[in-house]
Amino acid sequence: MTGSPPTGRRGGPSPARAVGRRLGDRPGRGAPTIARPILVLGGTGKTGRRVAERLRTLGLPVRIGSRSGDPPFDWDLPHTWPNVVWGARAAYVTFQPDLAVPGAVEAVREFAALARENDVRRIVLLSGRGEEGAENVEQAVRESGAEWTILRSAWFHQNFSEGYLVDAVREGDVALPVAYAGEPFVDADDVAEVAVAALTEDGHAGRLYELTGPRLLTFADAVEEIAEATGRDVRFRPVSSLAYAAELEAAGVAPAFISLVTYLFREVMDGRNAWLADGVQRALGRAPRDFRDYVRRTAMAGVWGPSAAAPGETVGVTEPTAVETPVG
Repeated sequence: MTGSPPTGRRGGPSPARAVGRRLGDRPGRGAPTIARPILVLGGTGKTGRRVAERLRTLGLPVRIGSRSGDPPFDWDLPHTWPNVVWGARAAYVTFQPDLAVPGAVEAVREFAALARENDVRRIVLLSGRGEEGAENVEQAVRESGAEWTILRSAWFHQNFSEGYLVDAVREGDVALPVAYAGEPFVDADDVAEVAVAALTEDGHAGRLYELTGPRLLTFADAVEEIAEATGRDVRFRPVSSLAYAAELEAAGVAPAFISLVTYLFREVMDGRNAWLADGVQRALGRAPRDFRDYVRRTAMAGVWGPSAAAPGETVGVTEPTAVETPVG
């Protein structure tokens, strides 16, 4: 990869010093095994919400790790980490704002060490395809001593309907700084189901799952399928990175997000991920959901109507949360 990603973490002491762990403080080892929850970091995001819902459906206790959680969790505030880790038996880890930003490797490594010290036995990491920085974070999780599973995900279908691009689709003008390389868009429900399997079943430890959909689509293809399903005039418009950044700035998007998303499009969406993987099939024993089926369901739900609001979001400029940036 070329270039440097924008800074995504604030300065300050290292997470280990800030957490102030003591060797005698290992509350996880004294917690009851039967009732120990599964920690879902980013539990209000696209995949995290789905993971939590599926775990609860299975009758399993869940603890949500988010800034609005109780107790709260914030990647930039390491002193918030111990309370959410305490007593958990497994963790689904998503990182905010993206695994490619400086500081991500150190933060995830320190979090994983804290988790293992508190007897968190399984760590399932949501990662992205084609990101050198993300692969460095993956290695840190592999070296943590936990039973690890890596979910290296393609672009989510739901980026078109649950934040980020939903307003552009509603307005009929999807402008992105990307050429016509294919992307194997994946459904966030598939990602969540693989995560739940890795968190709750045997046979997934030490596995790397590349998660893609069953087809390669350009963004123009994807937008055309949305237009056909909705019966609306929705068009894809390729633009330069500078023009895209200017459009986001005019829409009131935060500068840090503009810097991150333009970096990701420039570095990742260049065709390097234009191939299909079999991660969903290997983990779940079935084919991944198709983009066309997602589009049909979403169109029927009315999410892309001019004044509609997707579940959990309001009409207006939206930005992705946790690791769930546009490239997953």
